[in-house]
Amino acid sequence: MNRLVPVTPPPSPPASYTSHSTSYDYNGRLDEIRKTEYPQLSISQETNQSEQQTVFLDHAGSTLCAASHIRAFSHELLTHIPANPHSRHLQSQWTQRKIDHARDRLLEFLGTSAQQYAVVFTANATAAIRLAAELTPVSSNGVFCYTRESHTSVVGLRNLVARQDVNVKPIEFTDIEQLTLPQNTKGTSLLAYPAQCNFSGERFPLDVAGTIAKQYAGSKHMPWWVLVDAAAYAASSPLQLNQYKVGPDFVALSMYKIFGAPTGLGALLIRRSSVPFLRSKGYFGGGTVAGLAFDQQWQVYRHAIESRLEDGTVNFQDIISLHHALDAHKKNYQFMSHVTAHTWVITQYAVQKMRMLCHINGQPVCEIYGHTGKDFGPTISFNIKDPHARYVGYVEVERLAVMAGISLRSGRFCNPGAAQKWLGLSAQDLVKQASLGFVCGDDNDLLDGRPVGALRVSFGAMTSIHDIDMFIAFLNRQFCNHRLSTSSAISKPVSLPSGKAALQSSQTCSVEVEKIVVYPIKSCHGWTVPSDTLWPITQYGLKFDRSFVIMRENSSIPMQQKSYPDMALIRPRIDAESQLLILEAPGHMPLHVSLRPADLLLEQIEPQICSSRVEAVRLRSSKISSWLSAVLSVACYLACEPRLLLESKPQANSTKSLKSFANEAQLLLVTSESAGQVDQWISRDNGKQGVSIGPMQYRPNIIVKSAGAQHIRPFEELQWKSLFIDNCKFNVAGPCQRCQMISIDQDSAKRLKEPYATLARHMRVNGKVVFGIYLNIVCSSTPSIRSGNIIKIK
Repeated sequence: MNRLVPVTPPPSPPASYTSHSTSYDYNGRLDEIRKTEYPQLSISQETNQSEQQTVFLDHAGSTLCAASHIRAFSHELLTHIPANPHSRHLQSQWTQRKIDHARDRLLEFLGTSAQQYAVVFTANATAAIRLAAELTPVSSNGVFCYTRESHTSVVGLRNLVARQDVNVKPIEFTDIEQLTLPQNTKGTSLLAYPAQCNFSGERFPLDVAGTIAKQYAGSKHMPWWVLVDAAAYAASSPLQLNQYKVGPDFVALSMYKIFGAPTGLGALLIRRSSVPFLRSKGYFGGGTVAGLAFDQQWQVYRHAIESRLEDGTVNFQDIISLHHALDAHKKNYQFMSHVTAHTWVITQYAVQKMRMLCHINGQPVCEIYGHTGKDFGPTISFNIKDPHARYVGYVEVERLAVMAGISLRSGRFCNPGAAQKWLGLSAQDLVKQASLGFVCGDDNDLLDGRPVGALRVSFGAMTSIHDIDMFIAFLNRQFCNHRLSTSSAISKPVSLPSGKAALQSSQTCSVEVEKIVVYPIKSCHGWTVPSDTLWPITQYGLKFDRSFVIMRENSSIPMQQKSYPDMALIRPRIDAESQLLILEAPGHMPLHVSLRPADLLLEQIEPQICSSRVEAVRLRSSKISSWLSAVLSVACYLACEPRLLLESKPQANSTKSLKSFANEAQLLLVTSESAGQVDQWISRDNGKQGVSIGPMQYRPNIIVKSAGAQHIRPFEELQWKSLFIDNCKFNVAGPCQRCQMISIDQDSAKRLKEPYATLARHMRVNGKVVFGIYLNIVCSSTPSIRSGNIIKIK
């Protein structure tokens, strides 16, 4: 039997490609293509400043659509009348001709013809994959096999076939040769694999079906049906299906992966010779039957396989858009093989540059998964390590990339098998992570120092060497330690005091309270308690602190400023005497909200804070909801925990720290000295003098400073174990892990790079960016605090 071997990569480029050779940028046309076809790359999506270009490196998620495509499509919609092709008038006939022609053009683009394959339009590649499984005549003694690198959409088929009592077998790609031998085959089976892994970029041959078929010469259809997920592969490589005597039975595609648009269109290619053996349809929709009785189990399906399988009206506008996508691709790149050559050079250049990044002690910065010895497409997954070979949380890296105008992706990329392979995760590890509340897409990126996901950069037809240079410069600036000794208090491995080896405590000292800040509504602007006001501390923290959250309609997760920056413009203040919460925002009249639970019309809800369910109630007030919705331009409402509005004493010897809607602890304390140190770093690193961001940007509850002649050092607070406020003890629960929210200007709601970018370069504990410390109360008295108070530190 012929061995299954990877496809051959394009010819190696000249060595000069590392010096920005133009041999592989479409003969020097790339700059002009980017300028005319992709103007969105020269505009900052957030600040709308043309001088800050976007570095888009998430083409495996979706590539970019060309301007000529969108303009031509818009013009055709305005000069023609696309109509439902199931009608028979002139506009419908015109639309049907466009649909039929689109099938032929797509097949030509993919290197095949209507004699070999039928094109069935679907909603996306996932729908195409599901349809293929439903059509495969798998027998009860057959098996459904999928390879390790399969996308979740392929893995999900195991639930579908399990309902048919079909065995399911996950395999390695190298298992296919033995598995499909006649002596190992029983019944009719389905084999599914990706042409390109969307995690690592590893590629697999397209001629598997032909290789298997040689073992079953003379049969009308071999017992193995083959489904190829080509969504990732086809974005940068020609399929050329006409070169195979026996091609795959099914090929699943996504149009936006190849062209950027349309986003609502996928396709399932079905080999013509396999059509007579397809499983009969179960469900049928409008347009798929030639005859149908209402009161008898009788229907006749249409003869053409395309019409028979496309339930309901196809997405005819997106199919019309596909014509212009093909035109733009042809005009800009001529042939897909040119895109293959270009992206191959870009990928090799990026891998080389990433491997060259090292800390001063020689420790590599990037741990790249794959890209050694085999054929890989334009996708690179990796993680970042510090000089001590410890992993840096990939969520932190992504946050910094966003601030630098770089679009990449983090997580496991809907590819469980490849993630487990490259990250060394077992099924038991995944179960454990889920039991700890880890959810795909959340901020949990490290467990016991090991990454639970990765970072991914992926390249498209319009990616440039300059994009890679910008990306490498970002990694070099943010993560390469060019000197191991720094002015930071954290210049060597540090363990958190909450659970592992505790930091050594400094000698007893005292600090002075500079400001007290209450955040009545989570993620909104803070309210500074007047300096002459004594403010109570309850068992939940500062009275009224984070007593309220803003919720989107039909969502269980409170809105956060990092996703809705305009929340910073909502300025609450508390009128303690009248027991009112007064909300103000630019361009809106002040809104008064009672702080007496008895005055509020409440409805029980169950929001989720940091993966934990908490009790809360919705304030049933159209006036409040309308005001918030108008300020934030999204339908939302106010919710609270009524107990937070009541006087409550701390619980003596409590084993559990009660919190308001705060994320981690009852109080957050920062020092002016630490904030000043960050300001100095920003000034030094950026060549600017007099930078003064100040401690309020870090959204603290308590700001302290040196008391009298007793000076504290920047970041000394990370060594504190406990402190006393009003003779009441508070334990330090650990450093506060920071996110990009601290770089949202609290006065203008604009996203900025600082102080998060600089903080990330200088202040990390166990791979996490930190600033400030969390406090939890551990005494039974009822402390109060005001500006000027002295706090004793131990």
